[in-house]
Amino acid sequence: MFTGIIEELGEVVSIEEIGDSSRIRLRGPVVCQDARHGDSIAVNGVCLTVVDTPSELAAGTGEFTADVMAETLHRSSLGELKPGSPVNLERAMALGARLGGHLVQGHVDATGRLLSREPGERDAAGNLRWEVLRFSLPQSVTRYLVEKGSITVDGVSLTVVEAARDSFTVSLIPATLALTTLGAKSPGESVNLEVDVLAKYVERLLESRTLPPTNPAGEDR
Repeated sequence: MFTGIIEELGEVVSIEEIGDSSRIRLRGPVVCQDARHGDSIAVNGVCLTVVDTPSELAAGTGEFTADVMAETLHRSSLGELKPGSPVNLERAMALGARLGGHLVQGHVDATGRLLSREPGERDAAGNLRWEVLRFSLPQSVTRYLVEKGSITVDGVSLTVVEAARDSFTVSLIPATLALTTLGAKSPGESVNLEVDVLAKYVERLLESRTLPPTNPAGEDR
């Protein structure tokens, strides 16, 4: 599990295509500080597994490698990454740590696109205090969004400002704009979306109340 609080703005070092999958190497000195083989690190909101050997990690390069299977490339925007692309990085949450954002699984539900950026007010020095971003919203996840609810965009835990039928908006403070990839996104670029998992569980529980009871094999009605 993750919290959606980005620890580091990393960078893609290289991408090796292996059949219909890829092996991606990323630079992230902060998340590599205590990284071990098999650890989970979220890359733009996608949970990936560190595949480097202990000796490779001990070299202290500040880099790690992860395999990305075809399903992940198909369902997320990781297939659009290139060497030099910036990425949001977050290590898996430690048990007992503060939950600064919300519960994030690192499982992408859909991809959307940045539709527009609307600058907000500025301070006395002319610095932007916040900015409103609007993203497209696939119909498959529309029902999970509510105003003031949570959503993960490229791994960043954000609060929904407006939940429309086919889009939603979020307001970003200067820290988020400066420390994540969202600060440099241009209209038309894609993002990974993960809805609040609690909403999906509630939906499933409500569905189960309307399902007909099962009839165990051999049991007479």
